[in-house]
Amino acid sequence: MSDAIKIDIWSDIACPWCYIGKRKLENGIAEFSLDDDAVPVEIEYHSFELSPDTPVDFAGSHEEFLEAKGFPAEQIGPMLERVTGIASSVGLDYDYPNLKHANTVLAHQLIHYAKARGKQLEAKERLLKAYFVDGRYVGRIEDLADLGAELGFDRSDVVRSLTENEYLADVRADQQQAVAYGIQGVPFFVIEGKYGVSGAQDAATFAQVLRQVADERVEVGQ
Repeated sequence: MSDAIKIDIWSDIACPWCYIGKRKLENGIAEFSLDDDAVPVEIEYHSFELSPDTPVDFAGSHEEFLEAKGFPAEQIGPMLERVTGIASSVGLDYDYPNLKHANTVLAHQLIHYAKARGKQLEAKERLLKAYFVDGRYVGRIEDLADLGAELGFDRSDVVRSLTENEYLADVRADQQQAVAYGIQGVPFFVIEGKYGVSGAQDAATFAQVLRQVADERVEVGQ
């Protein structure tokens, strides 16, 4: 897709705004695609760990996790209600009571595994849904292998890849690129390698940026 507009996205599985931002971007792309002069859009996801010190399994509740991170206890309930409401507005049914906190480095490796096999977007969606909607574990090899099998991969090969940390170097390379770009929070969208969009912006904002890029291409005769 050499004529496609390229969007590189840094995000984390355990980031509620990343799933919301994914949906808003998809809605923005759908809006842009209705234009007469619309061009294809190519998406590539990159790894970012919001909380790399999270244990593989955190035994406490989501509220306890946030308290441990320094959030005032009285603010957590209203904050989660707000996030859940925004997620619902884009069709996502977040289930915080059943959310299973986990370290996400292996989940990021599974996304790279899927990318090498042409299913990165499907893997990203499945892992986000597993974490925020289904209450599944996303930090342990066996659980990730189950999710990989759902995506059509050979379960034993997923276990092999994650056990060997086959794609850990790719995860670290993504993180180093984020540092080079100065990315400190996610989701972060880099469009055509030159426009940065931070946060879960409205669909109309993404559509407008895509139109701007398409218009600039016409002006320079691409």
